[in-house]
Amino acid sequence: MAKPDKQVDTLKVPPHSIEAEQSVLGGLMLDNQAFDRVAELVVSQDFYTRTHKLIFEAMTALAEIGDPIDLITISESLEKNNQLSGIGGFAYLAEIAKNTPSAANIDAYASIVRERAVVREMIGVANEIAEAGFNPEGRTSHDLLDFAESKVFKIAEQRTKSSDGPQSIHNILEKTVDKIEELYQSPQDGVTGVSTGYADLDKMTTGLQPSDLIIVAARPSMGKTTFAMNLAEHAAMTQDKPVLIYSLEMPSEQIMMRML
Repeated sequence: MAKPDKQVDTLKVPPHSIEAEQSVLGGLMLDNQAFDRVAELVVSQDFYTRTHKLIFEAMTALAEIGDPIDLITISESLEKNNQLSGIGGFAYLAEIAKNTPSAANIDAYASIVRERAVVREMIGVANEIAEAGFNPEGRTSHDLLDFAESKVFKIAEQRTKSSDGPQSIHNILEKTVDKIEELYQSPQDGVTGVSTGYADLDKMTTGLQPSDLIIVAARPSMGKTTFAMNLAEHAAMTQDKPVLIYSLEMPSEQIMMRML
């Protein structure tokens, strides 16, 4: 009996989900309105197979010019770029559409595609870091650490940027209506964020909200630092929220004295 090849045995297929990718593409054919939501989660490079990348790129091109996304328009778009036969022809597009009964779970499927893509990127970066370690080419351990950090952070930066850009007014309207509904039903006098501890300020701001950038401005010695410390202390002690205080003016002991 032949022994298994150890090299072949160690080969691993990068994580992916063909079924999730097909469900995303098929779901978009059924529900064109879902494209904006899906585009916030994935890009064409997130798809594992070249076939699915090309199909999603064709869908993106159609969405950008406001054309419908269906079997006919996708096949025509691919045909113009001499790509239709390369993805399996009209028959493969029809198979995807046939095997996707509903677009109800398309957001979940898109999240799976994105998750697998991020893990593949991490594997690729890990291989680059390992290769750099085996062949440092004169770089010190500190240089290699900087190299490794930059590679890992680049993945996060690209993922953050991919969600930027123009947004559909339909999605913004939905989020705004949900926010208004949340304010209306709030049991805490309209405070939906983290309470500041100042009732009048809470009424004007509905509390400290996620992603808020708040600048406290006043003349010197007017109590800006004390006010900021009060907000931080109230959030930590009363609202049980983690708080990070970063100061270029005072050492940690002096900040603690202000709080006490």
